[in-house]
Amino acid sequence: MKARHFALAVFGLVLFAAFIALGIWQVERRSWKQALIARVDARVHAAPVSAPGPKEWPAVTAARDEYRHVRLEGHLLNGEETLVYTATDLGPGYWVMTPLKRDDGTIVLVNRGFVPTARRDPSSRRQGEVKGEVTITGLLRISEPSWTFLRSNKPAENRWYSRDVAAIAKARHLSDVAPYFVDADKTPNPGGLPVGGLTRIHFRNAHLQYAITWFALALMVIVGAFIVVKYEGKPSADGT
Repeated sequence: MKARHFALAVFGLVLFAAFIALGIWQVERRSWKQALIARVDARVHAAPVSAPGPKEWPAVTAARDEYRHVRLEGHLLNGEETLVYTATDLGPGYWVMTPLKRDDGTIVLVNRGFVPTARRDPSSRRQGEVKGEVTITGLLRISEPSWTFLRSNKPAENRWYSRDVAAIAKARHLSDVAPYFVDADKTPNPGGLPVGGLTRIHFRNAHLQYAITWFALALMVIVGAFIVVKYEGKPSADGT
C-alpha cells in the first residue's frame, strides 16, 4: 500500500469513528433530554407542596427542584419589591420580585408577575399590593446569575436584569432568605397587576437532527472511501 493510500485510510477511519461517536452521544443526549422534559412536566402538573424550608435549602438543586409546584404562606413585604427588566409576550416591562416573610421569620422572594413599563411605579398599582396573610402557589425557580449576555445588574442604581436572589437580598438588607425564588401562578391579583403565570418552560430538543447529521457524515466517509478504492484501482489512460 502506498504511503498516500495508508494516510487516507487512517484519516478516513478517524473521521468515521469520530462521526459515529458524536452520533451516539447525541442519541444519548436525546434520551437524557426526554427524561428531563418528562420530569419537569410531572413537577409542573403535580399538586403543590410546601416550599422548602431552611433545613432543606442546602439540598435544593436545579436537577431535583427546578419548576417544582410549591405553596407559600406569609406576608408580602411590598415596600421591598425589586423590579427586574424583562420582555414577555405582553411586551417589555418588569418582573415584580417581592419578599414574602413566612411565620418562621424566613423569607422567600416571589416573582409576583409582570407589569408593563408604564406601571412600574407601585403607586400606579396599589390594589395589587396585597396586605395581610397570603397563600401563593407557583413554580420553584433557581436563582439566576447576576449577569446576562448583554447586561449586568447594577444594584447601586437599582437596575436589575436577572433574578439573582443573593444580590437582591443583599441590596434590600434581607436575611434568612431562601436560595430560590417562586414564580407565582396565574391567580389574578387585585387590580389585574402584576400578571402571574407567565413562566416559560421550553427545552430545546434537536438532538435527533444532530444525530442524523453525524451518522450521515459517517456514511459519506464510507461512500468516499468506496469511490477512492474503485477509481484508484482502475488503470490510467496510459496503462499504468
